[in-house]
Amino acid sequence: MRVLKTCAVTVVVSLVVVACGGVEPAATTTTQPPISTTSTEIVPTSTTSTTLPGEVIDFGPMEGDVLMVIGVRHDDVLNLRSGPGIDQDIVGEMAADFKEMIALGETRQIPDAFWIAVEIGGMPGWVNMRYIGYEGATDDLTSQVVADLGGIPMADTMVELGLLVVETMASEDPASDIVVVVDETVGDLGEVTYDVVGLGDDAVRGLRVHVFGQPSADGFSLKSVEVTTICGRGISPDGLCP
Repeated sequence: MRVLKTCAVTVVVSLVVVACGGVEPAATTTTQPPISTTSTEIVPTSTTSTTLPGEVIDFGPMEGDVLMVIGVRHDDVLNLRSGPGIDQDIVGEMAADFKEMIALGETRQIPDAFWIAVEIGGMPGWVNMRYIGYEGATDDLTSQVVADLGGIPMADTMVELGLLVVETMASEDPASDIVVVVDETVGDLGEVTYDVVGLGDDAVRGLRVHVFGQPSADGFSLKSVEVTTICGRGISPDGLCP
């Protein structure tokens, strides 16, 4: 798998407050911590809609497709709504690394956005298509990153080390969004996970980059890089993006 170098990227790290859910700038921020990837918190609602907004279109995931959340910051959530659009009730929340959405096979278009019908934990709802993708194959790209950077990179923190790594993979036009989806942790090794979304390829929506660092008195040096391809139109049996 080839990835693209960049000269200029749009960087969104954990200290910058951004919105999730596409066109819902304030509604996705919550005072509660994001849910874990092994369970989905369902927020019941008494409001149901018999007439959904938007136009049904023949586009998007097929019924039964398994989808993942992409491009959402680690301390934010993706809202599951009762219908397509940011004015619909929130019926559930998904953490930034949630991978167990089941597509229901319906897509609706409203102004400036596509919304996908999905189910999580038995609860049906709608999510902005901008924030969903298919989990493709995972590859070790450590040697490629070291070659691109001209040596083993070092940084004071894992977030900074991870940023050095993912900047070698982002595109210039369109400028990729770079988001920390799993915050840095430090044990025997340091770890951090980024999403690089927007590579100018309809088949490949982005990359999920898991960076491992070796702690030292001077910070962290790169240990390894695992990259998972995020597909946009489904996945083949061998994990490739068709």
